Amino acid sequence: MAVDNAGQDISSFVHRSLLDAYATGDQLTKAARSTAGGTYPDTGLANRLQLTAGLLKAGYGARVYYTIQSGYDTHAAQQNTHANLLRELGGALKAFLDDLATARLADRVLVMTFSEFGRQLQENASAGTDHGAAGPVFIGGSQVRPGLLGQPPNLADLDGGAPKMTVDFRSVYAAILEKWLGVSARTSLAGTFEPLALFR
Repeated sequence: MAVDNAGQDISSFVHRSLLDAYATGDQLTKAARSTAGGTYPDTGLANRLQLTAGLLKAGYGARVYYTIQSGYDTHAAQQNTHANLLRELGGALKAFLDDLATARLADRVLVMTFSEFGRQLQENASAGTDHGAAGPVFIGGSQVRPGLLGQPPNLADLDGGAPKMTVDFRSVYAAILEKWLGVSARTSLAGTFEPLALFR
């Protein structure tokens, strides 16, 4: 009787990889908690940023950390939901940046917020807004030039009810890749884009 060794090998590999991932996650969480500090709001985003700050203080070599704050897909009852989300975002980011400043790491960290979609301007029948194309990107950190870059959208010239893009996001990425991370943006962006003047 033939034995399916290939299937067993794949199953064993997946099982080992899963166990390794859990073990690594536990180790990272312990290391981050051992260096945790700062005063953070009691929100999901703040907790994740506090964990990230702990990893930065512990000296882990990752150059990019990623977390999410979901809930912005508000096709209904948008006003209070957005207000609460933006309050959570502001509180978490302030605590994170203050924590890094206290740890003398602020000059090494850049924060970028983005969304995969924007919103239309006109409220729909459910007191929300539907998807649009363009959306804001926020960049924060002690090395970031303050102020607004790009032209504000013309609210009298919309694209299907949504603001038109005035800054190509690839120019934002080009600046971060080349001026912050020190890598060529051409391959990642499949072309050449003028980096925005984001940094001091």
